[in-house]
Amino acid sequence: MIRVTKNLAIISNLLALAAIEAKREPEAVQLLAVSKKQPLAKILQARNAGQRDFGENFVQEGLEKIAQTRDLDLTWHFIGHLQNNKTRVVAENFDWVHTIDTQKTAQRLNDQRPVGLGPLNICLQVNVDNEASKSGVLPEDLPDLASKIAKMPNLSLRGLMCLPKAREDFEAQREPFTRLRKMAELLRSDGIALDTLSMGMSGDYKAAIFEGATMVRIGTAIFGERN
Repeated sequence: MIRVTKNLAIISNLLALAAIEAKREPEAVQLLAVSKKQPLAKILQARNAGQRDFGENFVQEGLEKIAQTRDLDLTWHFIGHLQNNKTRVVAENFDWVHTIDTQKTAQRLNDQRPVGLGPLNICLQVNVDNEASKSGVLPEDLPDLASKIAKMPNLSLRGLMCLPKAREDFEAQREPFTRLRKMAELLRSDGIALDTLSMGMSGDYKAAIFEGATMVRIGTAIFGERN
């Protein structure tokens, strides 16, 4: 358990240092702790160390953890592929969904979001490398999808998310993040207010921060190996 607290401090410091090197305010970069397949005890340890935002990839696992932490001040992000038959429970329980890439899925979340919870925060997943093996809206289809989702009253379109293919070189890592940042800038110029770039993980967080990431997703470096 002590290791989680120590790891969290190390990662938070690394993100802050990267932000400073990129001439950004450290507070502008938020850590999203990816807690999939991690025991609740480790999540509670991170929470006690000040971490509030947690990301889950699997609906049922996430629902169980949300139910066990109802009395805590936590924000739950769904960051896995969302099947249409799971949209209702996600709309009813999660605070964010980072992986929207179709109007149909967004419409279901909008229609199923309980009014009393307020709008569900949404990021659109963009397939920045046009990989057949990955989900995500293609860049050329993004403006149309964003304009439609921005009009849905029970969703709050916050930004963009990507999972680029692995690159080793720092400058090469920056390239897909540069493209995502420019896509967000273009949408903002068209009147769609975005404040979130969900991009960067353990191997490329620094490149993402240099390109404007506001939310970095890191898991095993905090919690250790998954169950």
